[in-house]
Amino acid sequence: MNLYNIKHPEEQVNFAQAVRQGLGKDQGLFFPEILPKLDNIDELLAMPLVERSQAILGAIIGDELPKETLNTAIKNAFTFPAPLEKVTDNIYALELFHGPTLAFKDFGGRFMAQALKAVSSDQKITILTATSGDTGAAVAHAFYGLENIEVVILYPKGKISPLQEKLFCTLGKNIRTVAIKGDFDDCQALVKQAFDDKALRETIGLNSANSINISRLLAQICYYFEAVAQLPKEKRNNLVVSVPSGNFGNLTAGLIAKSLGLPIKRFIASTNANDTVPRYLQSGLWQPNPTVATLSNAMDVSRPNNWPRVEELFKRNQWHLSELSSGMLTDPQTEQALNAMNNLGYLCEPHGAIAYQMLASQLTKNETGIFLCTAHPAKFKESVDRILDMDLPLPDALDKHNKMPLLSDEMDNDFAILRDYLLK
Repeated sequence: MNLYNIKHPEEQVNFAQAVRQGLGKDQGLFFPEILPKLDNIDELLAMPLVERSQAILGAIIGDELPKETLNTAIKNAFTFPAPLEKVTDNIYALELFHGPTLAFKDFGGRFMAQALKAVSSDQKITILTATSGDTGAAVAHAFYGLENIEVVILYPKGKISPLQEKLFCTLGKNIRTVAIKGDFDDCQALVKQAFDDKALRETIGLNSANSINISRLLAQICYYFEAVAQLPKEKRNNLVVSVPSGNFGNLTAGLIAKSLGLPIKRFIASTNANDTVPRYLQSGLWQPNPTVATLSNAMDVSRPNNWPRVEELFKRNQWHLSELSSGMLTDPQTEQALNAMNNLGYLCEPHGAIAYQMLASQLTKNETGIFLCTAHPAKFKESVDRILDMDLPLPDALDKHNKMPLLSDEMDNDFAILRDYLLK
């Protein structure tokens, strides 16, 4: 598998290098040089999740990893389901929160841990990643206790839900967590600065587990196939998928699935008030505003890292950006959407509610819609309880960590301080 740096196409790496390195020169994102066209879609959709995923990722990665190694990595990573639940006659919810940290990031985080283990020597690696909520937990749990791997997770102090924080800031051992006095974009900028520091990168074996790492992105392709596989065959034509979007890795994976041949008519990029992309698609002007805090905090991203990959896919497939639908909801509108869903008998949380409402408002008569539910409602218990006037019970995974003490450090938004911290 050959990948190139979107910013500097002359920089080319194989899969193992891309997984170990994370980012390319000038913070460029790696992207596969070739994405195969799968001509056996119906056959793939008839397979179970793990076997199908082995076939799909095997076709993309090729023979760089021994087949048995790749298949074992996928089997060890995808140990939980992604059920499709009917909400209305033509709208379905893809539930991606049945993994160990109750969020869609478990798919990418667990596969990346397995892939990194497969391509690494005994050299020590430091995973540095920023999270707006769910990435931190997925990465922390996926890498917890692995030898020669230290994980440092940056998150915006006071801007993720208390239960999200508890889920990954209570582990200790090889997991260090840092509450940065700033927003997610500040955390992400610190990660990028660290990767630009060659001496630091080489000294601590720096790697990233954000969706900028190609292994995480490839894993996410698989659940789009799982979604379509669960639809009745007569509903697979004219399929629209609404994706709650923050850093845009999730949408990128869906677009790759479409590029491979999965029958998805179009996508909706659904955002909160941090609506850089919907405004860009309307005006053609890339004008990020300062990030604002919202109910859907995992989407509080004004400068989405994966957007260059989205544009690269559109360019390579000769699609036009006008084909990508989009929209945003304010917090009051998000609350209304949550209530509307609850009245339909479906319990959701703010991110999924935004994706649902965008889908419901843009779906045409003959289309079938799927929206992605990226986190368990209990991860946002405070908001969900208040909006829906209920007392949502905590799943065991959350209840256990909720009772444990926080182990986080606090830090100013200052790269020099972070650099010293990483070198300790």
